[in-house]
Amino acid sequence: MAESNSKQLGAKITLYWLERSRSHRILWLLEELGLDYELKTYKRGSDQMAPAELKAIHPLGKSPVVKIEAPGASEPKVIAESALIIEYLCEHFGKHLIPERYPTGSENQLCGETEEYFRYRYYMHYAEGSLMPYLVIQLVMNQLKGPAVPFFVRPITRVIASQVENSFLNQNHKSNLDFLESQIKSSPGNGEFLCGAQLTAADIMMIFPLQGAQTGAGLTKEDYPLLTAYIDRLTESPAYKRAIKKVEETSGEKFTVL
Repeated sequence: MAESNSKQLGAKITLYWLERSRSHRILWLLEELGLDYELKTYKRGSDQMAPAELKAIHPLGKSPVVKIEAPGASEPKVIAESALIIEYLCEHFGKHLIPERYPTGSENQLCGETEEYFRYRYYMHYAEGSLMPYLVIQLVMNQLKGPAVPFFVRPITRVIASQVENSFLNQNHKSNLDFLESQIKSSPGNGEFLCGAQLTAADIMMIFPLQGAQTGAGLTKEDYPLLTAYIDRLTESPAYKRAIKKVEETSGEKFTVL
């Protein structure tokens, strides 16, 4: 494990994890940081939505949510939104997953940040800002073409979904995937990660949309070999595998990405 859990200073961390959701990257982060935590797992309902019990944790009833109880704090800190959770945990327990911001001698200089740091900040926003919306729309289109739609209207919904894909989605998927392939190729210091030679929190943030892109948005090994190899490196990490084992032991069910 990357860091000693003694740095928790008595804090209790609880992760509210939902199957087939963004919450698995938070579980991976907790394992990567070597922190002690309690894992509470939830299943989606027949409507594929999060269960109502999660609303007792956070008003939006979504996952991931992390609760942190710290000695001396007046009340627990309940944190939603993946990027905020990741940034908060790294600021307190995992600064090694944040690249150095400035080269020596250029501290606080406007436009003086290292490329590694600027990429890190960019991808913490890009994952949900530019990339994920197209994948969510693709998911909806896949459902319109799938068995959940009554068979007598499915030919119509398939035509509509195909038109949306051909006129809007496919070109945006390609633009994003071409960009990411080039970013892996140009990683600082010939590194194997998006921000350079070392794993960062941004890589953890990016895993969910990239795995989503592999399930119907054109991310194939043939077209994007560097990006595919990058995803393989992330999912082969010991901490990622520990996260899968942990959730399977806790939930009693086999882990599935999406």
